[in-house]
Amino acid sequence: MSDVTQEDVSHALEILGLTLPVTPETLARSRRVLLYTWDPARYSNLTNNPKKYMQAYKKAEEMTKLIEAAHALLAAVLVPDEASRDQHPA
Repeated sequence: MSDVTQEDVSHALEILGLTLPVTPETLARSRRVLLYTWDPARYSNLTNNPKKYMQAYKKAEEMTKLIEAAHALLAAVLVPDEASRDQHPA
């Protein structure tokens, strides 16, 4: 992942509401909380207007994708990889 810029990492941190340093626990907790908040199914009872419902549902889907992408990026870049550490002891 050499093509990841500092700007990409900063944007991912902003999406997840995190600051450096990031631990695996804080990264997982932030992802879990945001995915619960933006779960598209939560919008089913908010309105009887189908157009407003679909707008909210699409926004929630978009945010879910952003959260997952930000989590994947930060997990790959910032959180130490346990498997690679086990294979290459220092």
